[in-house]
Amino acid sequence: MEHDAVQHAVQSGSKIQDLAWLVLFLPLLGSVMAWFITRRDRVLTTVFTLGTVILSFILSVTLFAVFGAASAECTPFQFLHIGDLKVDIGLHLDALSTLMLLVVTGVASLVMIFSTSYMHDDASYSRFFCTLGLFVFSMLGIVLANNFVMMFVFWELVGVSSYLLIGFWFERPAAGDAAKKAFLSNRLGDFGFILGILMVWSAVGSVNFQEIQASLIKNPAAMGVWAGLAGLLVFMGAMGKSAQFPLHVWLPDAMEGPTPVSALIHAATMVAAGVYMLCRVFFIYTVPAGWPPALSFLGDLSAATVVAWIGGITALLAALTAVQQNDIKRILAYSTLSQLGYMVMAVGLGASTGNPSASMFHLFTHAFFKAMLFLGAGSVIHACHHEQDIWRMGGLWKKMPVTFWTFAIGTAALAGLPPFSGFYSKDEILATALEANPILCGLAVLVACLTTFYMCRLVLVAFFGTTRTESAEHAHESPRSMTIPLMFLAVPSVVAGWFPVGEFIAGHFGVRSHEGVGRVVAQEGIGPMLTMILGGIDHALFAPFNHNALAAFLGLFGVLLGGSAAWALYWNQARDPLPGLFTNLSRAMRKKFYFDEIYDSVFIPIHDTVACIMAWFDRWIIDGLGVRGIHGTIEIVGRALRLVQTGNLQTYAFLFAAGVAFLAFIALQ
Repeated sequence: MEHDAVQHAVQSGSKIQDLAWLVLFLPLLGSVMAWFITRRDRVLTTVFTLGTVILSFILSVTLFAVFGAASAECTPFQFLHIGDLKVDIGLHLDALSTLMLLVVTGVASLVMIFSTSYMHDDASYSRFFCTLGLFVFSMLGIVLANNFVMMFVFWELVGVSSYLLIGFWFERPAAGDAAKKAFLSNRLGDFGFILGILMVWSAVGSVNFQEIQASLIKNPAAMGVWAGLAGLLVFMGAMGKSAQFPLHVWLPDAMEGPTPVSALIHAATMVAAGVYMLCRVFFIYTVPAGWPPALSFLGDLSAATVVAWIGGITALLAALTAVQQNDIKRILAYSTLSQLGYMVMAVGLGASTGNPSASMFHLFTHAFFKAMLFLGAGSVIHACHHEQDIWRMGGLWKKMPVTFWTFAIGTAALAGLPPFSGFYSKDEILATALEANPILCGLAVLVACLTTFYMCRLVLVAFFGTTRTESAEHAHESPRSMTIPLMFLAVPSVVAGWFPVGEFIAGHFGVRSHEGVGRVVAQEGIGPMLTMILGGIDHALFAPFNHNALAAFLGLFGVLLGGSAAWALYWNQARDPLPGLFTNLSRAMRKKFYFDEIYDSVFIPIHDTVACIMAWFDRWIIDGLGVRGIHGTIEIVGRALRLVQTGNLQTYAFLFAAGVAFLAFIALQ
């Protein structure tokens, strides 16, 4: 019966599969029309770009309601077929993609509404909205891709879009440098990503996700000794896009772009792409570990374990750095880095149970409250005449009540305070870590403590105390087009964790799909699922304590400890007391642990030296001896041979006689 219900859902969905193509191409269509037709008219530009994204959101809700937990692949068309390589352009709809469509289009719609006021006075208003539409289109392509090649194409489009938006104010040298830094850092990760794709294709013979998964289920050892290396190379793509150590250095500098761009990058698009990709190709990390002979010393170490530890290190490193940042946007940027580390760690730890749903659950809830926090920061910056130093603010809670209360909700959700959404998704990660790796669980609890500390520090310094500057003194609440998106985002920031999103996603990975929301969606659709959820809200509120009480209490302990420390240190403080208590550590945190300086002094010179050597080798060995040497030799021989083709009979007679004489000399000898 369940199988028949799923088949019925798929058949019903096939009738509206064109909606998926519309969801994908509507943002691009709006941007193209706005750029070529209405670029000089701001109102029409807004209508085309914002209207198409909102329409994509409405269609995404429809797709989610129709497909639920079912899986369907939209009719693909052949893109490339060379030998054994077959690449189709097709869209795949399932629990992961339909849920992610809601996040991307929903958050993007609210960000663009906010931007209508934030960017109102900017001379390049139309260029901004057209590029945002391209950005949304690129991210939707990653979400809907059904194979590695299509995903990689949109992966690079996301990189181009982020480059254009981070460097939007290109007349500022810092913005141009930040855009180049992001672009080059991502190229390093993408180089490994494409090598990993080639390695998977060579081992399995396909780039289609479903075909690869089916092959690995049938033969888990299909990738043999290359399984571990392929997993790490694919992960390098996520290291770049989701800014994981050591490719994390670009994300804080991306704050040079307009604040709405930061909200979109940090919540629903670029940095979310890496985590989503890892969940989409999660089957690669569940196969038996294997390493080529050169890496045989790694033994039984799996790629998933490496992924988990890199995520944990990134989470801790970013949280420590955020503690001593004073720029409101950079604090939130390092917060994103830390939360992404949480998600990546959950993917790696989930390999032991075959269930990375905790990562996607946190990605889902994080999108709402992080978008709200960045837009709240934009509201503060707008009100304070583009002041971003929290120590030059103060006393804003009375002047900007809507911004303050929504920002406070986002802070509580990010810290993981119940009943806000972040508590439930973070608890899933802590529970997974406690069961799979207690050391990483302890690290995650420490990160939770630090997260509460630096976010409470931000709120206490920026919104409480006395006003410290003239700009803060004259601050006032932002217009409704900026505060309404904040209020809309505040709702899921509170209640999104009450929904069993983790169980819904777990059903996609075949875990607990026989019960609860996964079964209800597959059999009966979204309506019965909502009824079931609303009837069990009271149970959902206390689910973390029922599931793993120790993990829930550890998370709460971290929140209370971090909040208490921040209150003791920063309540009514005119300057930061931490540098006086921990001078060297505080300086290292402010300097981002000197990663930029290390890269500039060590890796950049090494890179330049290797580049110079390779340039010399290319110029003198490849071009000189190889290309020009062969060319010159052939040219000289050709010129010499040309002399014997003169058309002069006397010359031919002379050469004939000389040849006879030479042969006679040889014979006589």
